[in-house]
Amino acid sequence: MIASLAETTPMPLWTVIPFAGLLLSIAILPLVAEHWWHSNRNKAVVAAIFGLPTAAYVAVKDVHALQHTGLEYVAFIALLGSLYVISGNIRLKGSLAGTPLGNTAVLAVGAVLANFVGTTGAAMLLIRPFLRANRRRRRRAHLVVFFIFIVANCGGCLTPLGDPPLFLGFLRGVPFQWTLGLWAPWLTVVGALLAVFNLLDQRLFHKEDVEASNVDLDEAVEHHQKLGLEGGYNLLFLLGVIGAVLASGFVVHRRFGETPALLFQACVMAVMAILSFKLTPAEVRKKNDFSWHPIEEVVILFAGIFAAMIPALDVLKAHGDALAVRLPWQYFWATGSLSAFLDNAPTYLAFVSLGQGAGVVPAELSQVGSNAILKAIACGAVFMGAMTYIGNGPNFMVKAIAEHAGVKMPSFFGYMAWSAGILLPVLVAATLLFFR
Repeated sequence: MIASLAETTPMPLWTVIPFAGLLLSIAILPLVAEHWWHSNRNKAVVAAIFGLPTAAYVAVKDVHALQHTGLEYVAFIALLGSLYVISGNIRLKGSLAGTPLGNTAVLAVGAVLANFVGTTGAAMLLIRPFLRANRRRRRRAHLVVFFIFIVANCGGCLTPLGDPPLFLGFLRGVPFQWTLGLWAPWLTVVGALLAVFNLLDQRLFHKEDVEASNVDLDEAVEHHQKLGLEGGYNLLFLLGVIGAVLASGFVVHRRFGETPALLFQACVMAVMAILSFKLTPAEVRKKNDFSWHPIEEVVILFAGIFAAMIPALDVLKAHGDALAVRLPWQYFWATGSLSAFLDNAPTYLAFVSLGQGAGVVPAELSQVGSNAILKAIACGAVFMGAMTYIGNGPNFMVKAIAEHAGVKMPSFFGYMAWSAGILLPVLVAATLLFFR
């Protein structure tokens, strides 16, 4: 998408207005028209109002950019959708301990798991058991907020499988093992967030009056069951999704190019999801409280986001020099700040290109070594994707699943207040330690 637009006259600045309008709609409409906004049909209307005119303009300006963005959207939805369906067919029987220590352990496991199955895969596998473990808690919003911080974002920066920006870097030539060199920022950020979460959850946990009499017999029986899996064979389909990602990167992309790789990946993921759905009894999904509403919401809103952000990314590409970024900390915050509102994967590529143009990132990414600028770009894209609900794909999905489970989540701006108050200080500390 970025390379195609760069070959044409840059988009004018006013073309960013629809993207800004869509972001404001996502932020404000749930506050002023909550009941109206709950309908996915109404979300589709809003996404179409901002996305369709932008897509039409881009089609006239550069149809190849629109086609490529459409392909990226299909691959994006194939990944989220397949993981959503497959994880919905896997149910953890018994009960995790919804205590501060137990919750912290789940988040820590999720941070590690994200590097093997991606932030989306880890989030989809763990969010339902995590919510069930805390179903008797009166205050649950903070649990989901930290889940988004740690599992859906910051945890996944140690392998290219962890987060889409890193996978795109791998496709462009960054060695697969290079991201292991990000272990120190990963450990610092994730460790700090886990410590803050544990302290906050302990305080809130002890404030709540959780009485055994509030638990019905079925819940009491389940609470004493051993942990186990229903639909555990779906883990094979999950491995199939991961295999599709690896095969598309190591084999298809290198031999046939990006478009065949994305198509191959999307087709395999669709097959994995269909087989999982067909072979799993509906009773498992019923116990998981499975619903199509959360994934429908993501499909609708991100269709508008992908279309409306094309000019915004082009403006970033054309005017990136005006940001005057030269040092690692500047790349960290510039990449991260825009990753919070634009999709973090193409933002990562834009700043990699900017660094290559400035001569601070090697033109041949396979020779990147321990380049400090690329480390800053990678960490900024991954960590600050957690700053808003739309910074990374699983964020909105986790929010939708939590709301479907009855958790009253913060608004768009309310969530940003959480991220500004908790995540930002941690990232400032990481800057001083690693990106000066």
